[in-house]
Amino acid sequence: MRPVSVCIIAYNEADKIARCLQSVSWANEIIVVDSGSSDNTIEICKQYTDKIYHRDWTGYVDQKNYAMSLAKYDWVLSVDADEEVSPELSQEIQRLFQSEVNNFVGYNIPRLTYYLGKWIKHSGWYPDEQLRLFQKNKAKWVGRELHERIQVDGSIGRLNNVIYHYTYRDISEHLATINHFATLWVEEQVTYGKGKKPSAGRLVLHPVIKFIECYFWKRGFLDGKHGLIIAGFSAYYIFLRNVKLFERHLELGVKETRMTE
Repeated sequence: MRPVSVCIIAYNEADKIARCLQSVSWANEIIVVDSGSSDNTIEICKQYTDKIYHRDWTGYVDQKNYAMSLAKYDWVLSVDADEEVSPELSQEIQRLFQSEVNNFVGYNIPRLTYYLGKWIKHSGWYPDEQLRLFQKNKAKWVGRELHERIQVDGSIGRLNNVIYHYTYRDISEHLATINHFATLWVEEQVTYGKGKKPSAGRLVLHPVIKFIECYFWKRGFLDGKHGLIIAGFSAYYIFLRNVKLFERHLELGVKETRMTE
């Protein structure tokens, strides 16, 4: 079988990372790049690999490119600490790499998310395909803080089995993440000059449109109460980031006024 390197970045993932590491224990190499965990993440990782590196946090793109640069083998499987490679996917990858080399330089993998005790199969959360298996010398992580992605030079195939994603531990963590991502989004908009001051119509209509998209168009109603919660939080995220953008424009306006006084 062609050898595979698994790359994982981590920070305080003690309650999740063992499941992740166990699911890729078949790989030829497991690389963990930790950004300063204060829990026992490192001790858990040592049970599965000796290739554990510390690197201060510099953003998703930088961290993942660094982890990939440490890989010994040409083929890399990138997995997040809160994910698990399903047994079926593990077998599919191993069967794939026992065959002859094909024309693909990367593979999309569907991702199935576990949220509030339920696997979410609609609401725009599935199949949520991720390009995670790729040839190292033909790939690089690109994008900004909220939108990192792997970019490959060549054709992309698709695998059939899933990566499991164990998302927010509870509602409080979900809300905290929404708040954090909304703040990051505003910073990106301002930095790249795309953050126009939102109108009252935008504040009202965009969240409503997002709710309709998640709950009806993407069939969130089939996920029951979970789908309703996801649609509601998705709409809230759109509302919150626009409100934060409005707030930022007010702050910038005050600064400009003070500078001209």
